[in-house]
Amino acid sequence: MRLFLIKTAMLSLSILPLPLIHGLGSLLGWTLALVPNRLHRDTCTNIKLCLPELGTARQQQLARDSLVETGKTLLETSALWCRPGKQAVQLIRRVEGHELVQAALEQGRGVILATPHLGAWEAAGLYGAATFKMTCLYRPLRIPELEDLVRSARNRLGANYVPATRGGIRHLCRTLEQGGTIAMLPDQEPQSSAGTFATFFNTPAWTMTLLARLANRSGAPVVFAWCERLPRGQGYTLHFSAAPEEVGSRDLNAATRSMNRAIEELVRQCPSQYQWGYRRFRTRPDGYSGFYTGSI
Repeated sequence: MRLFLIKTAMLSLSILPLPLIHGLGSLLGWTLALVPNRLHRDTCTNIKLCLPELGTARQQQLARDSLVETGKTLLETSALWCRPGKQAVQLIRRVEGHELVQAALEQGRGVILATPHLGAWEAAGLYGAATFKMTCLYRPLRIPELEDLVRSARNRLGANYVPATRGGIRHLCRTLEQGGTIAMLPDQEPQSSAGTFATFFNTPAWTMTLLARLANRSGAPVVFAWCERLPRGQGYTLHFSAAPEEVGSRDLNAATRSMNRAIEELVRQCPSQYQWGYRRFRTRPDGYSGFYTGSI
């Protein structure tokens, strides 16, 4: 029954014009900002940690703006997942830096797309699927009943999603060896055995090493990709930018620090569209207390 209700709601939303979807998302975000909840608490906690220079008033405003964007993120998935693939990709009105990916692919070593939780990352994934037939790493959903829906939505334009297992990582390596494109979320907490602490906005964050290992092993260039949500539901602008060469360093500590600094620079370009509600600092170094309260 839960799956039926979710599918029905998403299909119903998907037929609405994007300005109306984003308008409803804004209302949802304002509700999240007004009613006490875990997402609101975590958003405020992360903004205070990462951007202390803003001061209390601007931090609070950014938290409200971020929750509004979060509301849009939640509802826009209906259009991105449920509309025909070509219609969904057409919501991307402009692409900047596509030539960086094309040039990287022409080198024959493959390319690694790093897509942080900034803007409409699902839209970026659809473009990558349609244009580069990329292979992506994913984790199983917390709602198992949605697994088939989400995978079919993401795969419908040619992407190949592989699980975050040894087999999945081998598949990523083969894709790069064949000169293909892979993608991953570089600011997602890895498993306990697959990360290292690296500074992110002046705070130690448990950071994945897989991207750096793959870049170093394959020699594949790393390109950041993020999809900016345009105002008033006008669509999206997709941005590609070259990552620092140090991201592929053999020194994993240097590589992860460089990757996090690059993500910081992207976030500062559009801070309201970063997913500040994600518990990025959930894992703490030994002897350090946690930042978050309440259940996950």
